[in-house]
Formats: sequence, structure tokens, C-alpha cells
Amino acid sequence: MGTFRVATYNVNSIRSRLHIVLPWLREHKPDVLCMQETKVEDSGFPLAAFADEGYQVIFRGAKQYNGVAIASRVKPEAVRYGLGDGGPADEDRLIAAVFSGVTIVNTYVPQGREKETVHFDYKLEWFRRLRNFLDRLATPAEPLIWCGDLNVAPEQIDVHDPKRLLGHVCFTPEVWEAFASVRSWGFDDLYRRNHPGEPGRYTFFDYRVPGAVKRGLGWRIDHILATEPLVTRCLACEIDLDPRLAEKPSDHTILTAEFAGFQDKS
Repeated sequence: MGTFRVATYNVNSIRSRLHIVLPWLREHKPDVLCMQETKVEDSGFPLAAFADEGYQVIFRGAKQYNGVAIASRVKPEAVRYGLGDGGPADEDRLIAAVFSGVTIVNTYVPQGREKETVHFDYKLEWFRRLRNFLDRLATPAEPLIWCGDLNVAPEQIDVHDPKRLLGHVCFTPEVWEAFASVRSWGFDDLYRRNHPGEPGRYTFFDYRVPGAVKRGLGWRIDHILATEPLVTRCLACEIDLDPRLAEKPSDHTILTAEFAGFQDKS
């Protein structure tokens, strides 16, 4: 039997990050790469560049902001865009599709900007809507992955300075509670399961902080969560810092998870 490898990466503009994404795909060959903040209209998505590497892509985007995409080595099944609940569709924040029998929900959760604003309220409501979306989509007994830039650091060890950062829209009790409600649907945090209690490992390093990566001044806000059928098959979940250290990087880096018990692709 073979393995199934999934990765997530907030590219912060796919066209500006192709020099990182394409070599990374070539070297690591994941089955699925979920991307957020692609920041490109659908007509301008660089499909040909991915096709040259053996990947097809499903995507929804908008000029200069948001945007989600999933690159895969096999054709996706049962593709869905947006929350589909009658509210703002947010198709450029959520794509769900099935690959090799695994449902993957790729999300770019609203950041929230500032507390006591409509943007923060929208973020909390977005988590609630996502929980309802999952109820309509599947059950926790099915193999399902929720991943992406979730804009929440759920534990004290997920930020470099928890005392100072407490109250930030990605590190505050209201968001922890909203995130926990979605997680209670049936998810386990694969990185934390594989690295329990390990501090100082982050996926986001602010551009505005000089030497943030080398100084360890980061946040763990990008996640891969899975239901029990996949948790028991998870071989590893790792943060790859190399993309953040590359020339002209995104402010995020790549998180990967690998699972056993899949049909050998060779």
C-alpha cells in the first residue's frame, strides 16, 4: 500500500510565489496542495504552469485579495465552492473536493482585522457557518481533512509571545471558542498530535518583523485537521520552513501531512 500526502500553503499571491511553489511540488510531489490568498481572478490563474508539473487545479479567486485553490495529481470529484447556505457565498474562501476517497475542505478563514468591528463578528459567524456546512457535507465517520489558513493560534505555545499577543483577533478566547466548536465536529489537530507540547514551531512570520524566522517570532495559524479514519493513518505532520526562507517568500510557510493505507500510485 502507498501513502497520501497533503500540504497547505498561504501563498500570498500565487503569481508572485510560483518560483517557490513549482520547485516545491517538483521535489516533494504531494498528492494535494491546498493554497490560500491566491489573489488572482480566475481568468488569470496560472494553470499551464501547474499542468507542466503534472497537476490540475480547481480554484476561485478575486483580484488582489482572498482566493483559494487546490492542486492535485488526480482529477477531483464532487467539487464544491463556498459555504452554500444562503449567506455570502465566499467561494474565494472555501473549496471542498474528494481525492482518492478523502474529502478535503480548503479554507481561508477571515482574519477579523480588529475586535469590536463587523469584520471580527463576521469571522466568528464564519466559523459557525462552517460547522453547519460540515453537517451538510459529511459525517465524522468519513475520511475528511479541514485545512488552510485558519487565522487562529489555538494554544499558548502557538505564538511566540502569548502574554503580549493575547486579545489579537487570531489569539483571543472568542476565536478559540469558535474554532473549538468546529473542531468538536470530529477533528484532531494533526500537527499537535504529532508534536504534543512542542513550542516554537510556527507557520506564519510577519513581514514587518525583521529576522522573524531566525528569531522564532511566529504564529501557528495554518492547520491540517482530520477525522478519526485519517488520524489513525497519519504517519507525520510537519512544518517546512524552507519556503519562508526562500527569496521573495510568502509570510506563511508550508505544512504537510502524510497518511498510510492508500493504493500505491506507482
